[in-house]
Amino acid sequence: MRFALHLPGCSVTAPKKMNVPFLSLRDRVRDPELPALQAQLTVFAREVGALYSAERTRSRELDMALMEVQDTYLATMTSFAQVVEAKDRTTAGHLDRTQWLGLQLAAAVDPDLAALPETRYGFFLHDIGKVGIPEHILCKPAPLDRDEWLVMREHPTIGATIVEPMRFLKGAVEVVRSHHERWDGTGYPMGLRHEEIPLAARVFAIADSFDAMTNDRPYRAALPVEQAIDEIALGACTQFDPDIVQIFLDLVDDEPSIVGLEPAAVV
Repeated sequence: MRFALHLPGCSVTAPKKMNVPFLSLRDRVRDPELPALQAQLTVFAREVGALYSAERTRSRELDMALMEVQDTYLATMTSFAQVVEAKDRTTAGHLDRTQWLGLQLAAAVDPDLAALPETRYGFFLHDIGKVGIPEHILCKPAPLDRDEWLVMREHPTIGATIVEPMRFLKGAVEVVRSHHERWDGTGYPMGLRHEEIPLAARVFAIADSFDAMTNDRPYRAALPVEQAIDEIALGACTQFDPDIVQIFLDLVDDEPSIVGLEPAAVV
């Protein structure tokens, strides 16, 4: 039977039925070209799998090479920092002590911050810029004069320039650059204030100052630990972030051994 669609001024006739042989599933499976096609697909799949495995191996090798470069760079930076420390006998142990105390305080402030590799390395490398400070200024056995102090104040900027190529440790650069900034904006080198100062740098400023106060310098004797704690408290809202100061004081109350005090010595 033939069907026609009638529209005004238009007559369309359906095409004649075509006799197309029907291929059963079995007939299609018996297609003589199918085995060859399957074989080609199998070979192709194997080649793709081999390429994928080779790419993964190459990726792992690149990752390992990158890690080796990073480790070498960090080892070099660590050596630089230790060389700087060795120039001034009065600061012996300062890097290790401040890194340790800084990480204890960072863990109390924000455990995730303390767990970051860049925090750990930033704390240890904080004074690496002093490698660019003349030795007669760095090791002067007396207070620095104005001109010498201006030179010394360059060490955070120098240090940041040295560490900056380590893009995988961006947070470390911020500690090195900003650990002498002050909460009230009177610090250096950029005069940052409040939360403009990176959190890790705000934490480390307390550890750095506490260690400096409790160890001898050529021009002054070390302060007693209790007095240094009082000085940290007095620096809240001017030199230090007041919230972090409170966390430091609470930490000392809870764990006085962190700053070398016996529990009985804390009132």
